[in-house]
Amino acid sequence: MKTSKILSVAVIAFTMLTGSASFAQKTKMVGGAAMYPNKNIIENAMNSKDHTTLVAAVKAAGLVETLQGKGPFTVFAPTNEAFDKLPKGTVETLVKPENKKKLTTILTYHVVAGKWSAADVMAAIKKGGGKAEVTTVQGGKLWFKMDGKDVWVIDEKGGKAKITITDVNQSNGVIHVVDTVLMPKS
Repeated sequence: MKTSKILSVAVIAFTMLTGSASFAQKTKMVGGAAMYPNKNIIENAMNSKDHTTLVAAVKAAGLVETLQGKGPFTVFAPTNEAFDKLPKGTVETLVKPENKKKLTTILTYHVVAGKWSAADVMAAIKKGGGKAEVTTVQGGKLWFKMDGKDVWVIDEKGGKAKITITDVNQSNGVIHVVDTVLMPKS
């Protein structure tokens, strides 16, 4: 093999390896699956075994197309365990067709317009003197607050959800995984 051919093969191999490595750094593992920044919120969430209840609820509410849209959106994504904290039978009741409006209200309460990275949330908390307020797509309010090194999201009913995984970047926004379902006032 000629030296130029060997050099070309080496350059291509190096490019492929470093390209893969930099791409891998941009992905995060959630629910045992890689969350790829070039996929949208729904495409990624469907692969997370920790978010099967959320995905089923999004489908029942008819929000799949919306969350596949351009965005950007920031989603505070409750895990299956977060849904399990709700009173027994709540999820089964909410996903019934006759409760679609209420389910949609709860789910859109977990979404904020724009892309709020963890750094953005922290900056807002600092600017707000320890607390930051945002308006959800549903129209309600959420508050961010620090407790030690943990960032908490507080809902209108006083419930608190801890952000357990931050900055899961998507092609149309970002997901922050939370350990509790957030509830709007009404």
